[in-house]
Amino acid sequence: MSCTLQLLVSRTDFCHGRFLLVLSRRSPLLRALSSGPQVSRSLQESYRLLQLPDERDSSPVQVKEAYLRLAKLYHPDSGAPTADAVLFARVEEAYRAVLAHQSKTKKPDGGKEVEDEESRGTAFAHRQYLSYEGVGSGTPSQRERQYRQVRVDRASDQILNYRQREHERAAAAEGALVERDMRQRSRKIKITQAVERLVEDLIQESMARGDFRNLSGAGKPLSKFEHNPYADPMTHNLNRILIDNGYQPPWVVTQRDIRETTAHIRKRLLEGRARLGDPMSPKESSQWEQLCASVEEELVKLNKVVDNYNLIVPMLKMQMVHFSLSREVDRAVKGAHQHRLEQQREREKERERRKEEKKYQTKPDVLDENWMK
Repeated sequence: MSCTLQLLVSRTDFCHGRFLLVLSRRSPLLRALSSGPQVSRSLQESYRLLQLPDERDSSPVQVKEAYLRLAKLYHPDSGAPTADAVLFARVEEAYRAVLAHQSKTKKPDGGKEVEDEESRGTAFAHRQYLSYEGVGSGTPSQRERQYRQVRVDRASDQILNYRQREHERAAAAEGALVERDMRQRSRKIKITQAVERLVEDLIQESMARGDFRNLSGAGKPLSKFEHNPYADPMTHNLNRILIDNGYQPPWVVTQRDIRETTAHIRKRLLEGRARLGDPMSPKESSQWEQLCASVEEELVKLNKVVDNYNLIVPMLKMQMVHFSLSREVDRAVKGAHQHRLEQQREREKERERRKEEKKYQTKPDVLDENWMK
């Protein structure tokens, strides 16, 4: 027991029946008689470990400052030569015990009870170095770098696992698509074979009933088509039959429409430019701009038709490029200029022809007068 009780009994006092109790300065009995509540031995040890004075003279601020001072000395991550994990654990336990005791017995600064920092959900500055999931060793900065590398490795593993799952899912989906295509292809083949058998059965029934006996070419050899060494005979014969019956492939019809639309647009531009003067007036310039705007809208529609034509044309060299408004305008301007030159030549020829006619008309009159004389 840290507090000693010294009992001094003198003979004279013993004779008179009086005892003198001499108590030490830190006697718990004296504190109990003077201040009230009794302090346990473990709490006294906590105050001593924190290097604090008497519990009545220690404020929460002093307790916190003492704890932080000891944490810097004994914390295992502080890097100090006095670092000791066991001693730091004892200091932290003592700090919690002292705070709990003061919160029960004192209400400092306005009557508010001192709350433990852990109960408020806040951590001390040094505790951030203890939250690396137990990874790493050394100083706080070294542990932080090691923990970052661990997180990077963990993220890389998660990315690889995700990509592997995506590849497996894509392979499964592709397998399902291939299987579905095979089922659809086999179904189409079955339907085609069934239709061919049905047509053959109908032909045989018609032949048995005699429906083909009254045909115009009955009993005569079939007229052979022209031989084409560059095409399959069956395909060539089918194409000849389609042509003889007026059938045209879609790309041929689309090509004809493109040519007709192009000729119509070029004719509009040429006639519109030819009607205007060579140096155009402001009014003629506005008319020409309106005509170009309307032609541009038609060219946009025509280019869409060209795209569709390029998708269905059988040969790559037969594809067309888009029509440009600038090229068509230049073409119309040159054509109008050429048309003016031709008109000017025709007018000059007409004048010369008229002059010749006048000459021929005046010559017979002169001859008649000479003959009269």
